[in-house]
Amino acid sequence: MTAEGSLEKIRVLIVDDHQVVRQGLRTFLELHDDILVVGEAADGRAAVDMVLELQPHVVLMDLVMPRLDGIGATKQIMEAETGARVIALTSFAEDDQVFPAIQAGASSYLLKDVSPDELIDAIRAAYRGEPRLHPDVARKLMDAMRNAGAVDGATRTGPAHSADEGPSSIVQDLTDREREVIALVAKGKSNQEIARQFFISEKTVKTHISHILAKLGLKDRTQLAIFAIRNDLADDE
Repeated sequence: MTAEGSLEKIRVLIVDDHQVVRQGLRTFLELHDDILVVGEAADGRAAVDMVLELQPHVVLMDLVMPRLDGIGATKQIMEAETGARVIALTSFAEDDQVFPAIQAGASSYLLKDVSPDELIDAIRAAYRGEPRLHPDVARKLMDAMRNAGAVDGATRTGPAHSADEGPSSIVQDLTDREREVIALVAKGKSNQEIARQFFISEKTVKTHISHILAKLGLKDRTQLAIFAIRNDLADDE
């Protein structure tokens, strides 16, 4: 199997300050024909340099590292606009790690207790532009985003709209099915899982999400999940 059924493999950069973790991840990832590990970095500064040099599709990023931590490295990688997707892969689910990592541009946030199959799924999803959140992180994000202070202080990501058109008027334009899809996206569900729940094709799910993003003026699923939580749509399904 190759990435998206093409000849291109998913180029992955592993970033962790523990050599045994890097070696274990490399050994596991190299068992999969559609994944190519292009390099390893032991700190954030080296990671930024290697992203620019090696042009990976996906970066597995530890957050606590010397010289430059994973959050700072993620921010610099996003600013470089290489197209790389960063998956935060860490042992920590505290607010001071989760929210800054998402703000910095991490497309997914996983804990190191994630199953091997879930990690591979997250890498393939990141390559397709689909975020993944560990269930504990998703719950933490949902709980915190309902608190106005957490929203104002940590994640002011939202749709583009005019001063005369607040989020409530945009939400009213959503269909019932769009609300259901948004709620599942907010819970970190994949297109496949959403399709299975509604007995529709993954292509139809992708079409729904594209229409929703366009309607709300959002860039990606992470912004959509945050929008859902800020506007009480995460429990609509």
